[in-house]
Amino acid sequence: MNREDSYHKMLKAAAQLQWNVSLILEAKAAEASRSCQWICQHLSSSHFEDHGVQVKKTVEVHEQLIEVIEGITKMEQALAKNMHVLLGQGEDGADQAGGEYGDMFPFGGQSK
Repeated sequence: MNREDSYHKMLKAAAQLQWNVSLILEAKAAEASRSCQWICQHLSSSHFEDHGVQVKKTVEVHEQLIEVIEGITKMEQALAKNMHVLLGQGEDGADQAGGEYGDMFPFGGQSK
């Protein structure tokens, strides 16, 4: 297998991984929507001892969502870094900041 075929195979694998991440995010969005509907219809302030407990539970839910978002963000940044390395090593001067794509797709790098 030559270098071009290897790159093509790596890009296809990265695209498939991104597709799977999008499916995960779609499922998480649907789950969040169902949870939101259930919470709005079934929970009220009467279910909590006082307002402080209600706020504490709300913050716990938000912290869990933030952890999920941070995890996915870190994974995406790592994937973008790998793509930058892969696409940044081309011929004919393509090994500059954005590869052949210039600043259009910075792939996690610093944009100018």
